[in-house]
Amino acid sequence: MVENKLSAEAVHKTIKAAFESFECKDNNTVDVRDISTIIYSLGCFPTQADIHNFIAEVEEDQTGFVHIDKFLPTMTTVLLENKYPPIPEDRVLQAFEVLDREKKGYLESEELTKYLTQEGEVFSPSEMDEMLLAFADPEKNHIYYQDFIHQLTIDPDK
Repeated sequence: MVENKLSAEAVHKTIKAAFESFECKDNNTVDVRDISTIIYSLGCFPTQADIHNFIAEVEEDQTGFVHIDKFLPTMTTVLLENKYPPIPEDRVLQAFEVLDREKKGYLESEELTKYLTQEGEVFSPSEMDEMLLAFADPEKNHIYYQDFIHQLTIDPDK
């Protein structure tokens, strides 16, 4: 029982740190538009529908803000129950390789933007900008997917 309490405390600490990195007014709230990024930063990969449901549960009376008091218990449950697990690395690699028809080992930013904003569960423009800022080679504007794929996935043996 003590072990569960310690793990819950560690989870709370991790969640608070992620939340606080997006807090902009020093009032224990974040903009609702940052929720998906916070969730992703915690190693969870929900669908867009999951994100919308999560936000509906934690948003402060449709103000566009989420308070830590609502976010913390909900996100704790998500993490402890492993509700939004990431996809294993080999499956993500296969997806990138399908998109990389010429087998170059990279995708051009424009190409990836087209795929991720027009197909399937689309990224918003701000999510796409964040991804390109984090992963695109600034000189060549290429995304060398094997260089960062481990950041998007889990090792199923762990």
